[in-house]
Amino acid sequence: MRILVTGGAGFIGSHVVDYFVSKGDNVSIVDNFLTGKRDNLNQKARFYELDITNFQGLDEVFKKERPDYVFHLAAGYLVQSITNPQRDAMNNIIGSINVIELCLKYGVKKLIYSNSGGASYGEPLEIPIKENHPINPLTPYGASKHTVEHYLYMYNKNHGLKYTSLRYGNVYGPRQDPKLEGGVICVFLDALLRGKSPEMKSDGTPTRDYVYVEDVVMANVMAMEKGDNECYHVATGKETSVIELFRMIQKSIGSSIEFVKGKPRIGDPARAAFDITKIKDEIGWRPEISLEEGIKRTAEWVKSQI
Repeated sequence: MRILVTGGAGFIGSHVVDYFVSKGDNVSIVDNFLTGKRDNLNQKARFYELDITNFQGLDEVFKKERPDYVFHLAAGYLVQSITNPQRDAMNNIIGSINVIELCLKYGVKKLIYSNSGGASYGEPLEIPIKENHPINPLTPYGASKHTVEHYLYMYNKNHGLKYTSLRYGNVYGPRQDPKLEGGVICVFLDALLRGKSPEMKSDGTPTRDYVYVEDVVMANVMAMEKGDNECYHVATGKETSVIELFRMIQKSIGSSIEFVKGKPRIGDPARAAFDITKIKDEIGWRPEISLEEGIKRTAEWVKSQI
């Protein structure tokens, strides 16, 4: 198979690339290093340093690579979206429209889109959140990421383009950049393993649904064959508070260092946990890695980086 991964030098995207390379597939990567890193690139995949907002350049990649499947993970990030919502909209909306147009032009069999569950819904009306929950994002990132689902629906209805949209919980694991602030597990681990007190941007009570990156990769893989033209949560359905998470991390690495309180971030909901009944029933996916095991694996990677 011919696989194209946008954002393939990023945290999640690089793991998707590694999976398909390990299976012997023909893999190409598009990334502009907004959040990705050269160290994440798989040397057995072809790489194009390119911004997805560059339609002409992206067209040349599609023309040359002729992918069967496209995994669209290239995006801006939440913190940047608050300070620069215009750039966020260009990356996440205009860039995604470019990808969609070219999938249609070059006869891609299916587009698997990586969306954000945590940023899409705003303050939840119910826990766990179901896929039909009202969409009321509190950040430009959440608004722009969800907007793409409307384009996917439209292109499917009007042109027959097949897609699956995966709405992630809080993804964590090796290669997550603690400097981007989005991955609290790596932020805490990086500080504690350096002997520093991490900053907790809340009173510790907000809850999140943490899902390990390898489980997320498998959801992407399984969505190639099932779940056409649907949206699914990729999460665990389990609610963990930030303070509970911090204590788990302390215990895992044997640290007694305490956190310091910081200012809460704009747009952070008080609670989040996602119903995963739909993806279990229709695709057959379920998370395999427990939070305790995932923290242990992530800690080993963070240690190797320090």
